[in-house]
Amino acid sequence: MTDSTSERPRLGRRERKKAATRKALADAALRLFVEHGYDQVGIRDIAEAADVSTTTLFKHFPGKEALVFDEGDEIRDALLAAVRDRPAGRSIPGALRDHVLHARLPKGEHGDPRFTQLLELVENTPALRAYSRRMWMQHEIDLAAAIAEEIGAPADDPACRALAHFALEARDLGHDGPDPEAAVNRAFDLLEHGWSATSGEPGGS
Repeated sequence: MTDSTSERPRLGRRERKKAATRKALADAALRLFVEHGYDQVGIRDIAEAADVSTTTLFKHFPGKEALVFDEGDEIRDALLAAVRDRPAGRSIPGALRDHVLHARLPKGEHGDPRFTQLLELVENTPALRAYSRRMWMQHEIDLAAAIAEEIGAPADDPACRALAHFALEARDLGHDGPDPEAAVNRAFDLLEHGWSATSGEPGGS
């Protein structure tokens, strides 16, 4: 939902029309979901609200959940940039910690009212929380490859894959707890410093 129009090449008429239809559908879906609840809104309702046919809707989105999450490429690119463009001296786990915490910003801190609505909708809809998690975790292999490239390891290095997996998993830690941000930080302390430093337990041989 970020506005990066100024950074994109100029679109032709067909592409502009396609983008406008996608936006109209996504906007209609979010509005209806917020007003009536996700489970009470059907595909036909969304298509009618956007003044298109259900056939047109399915040309743009594979299902109802996808109408809420339309930034898969942007999410992946941001994750990879967090690793590749991190400040000098910042460790990879530290850079991923910063990125994951930003992705969990409390309601309203992104400054976009539609983002606030989206966060609240996902938070209160189990089906969307599950879909969001699948969308997030699907970037594990690409993230692991970027980490491996940064440290000069083979693309299938198991340590890089483990770091990618657990860094992504950390986003949803403490979801139902009193302090989710503290839970995320605790997990990244482990990823960055190891078990002995985090737990206070003496290291093994």
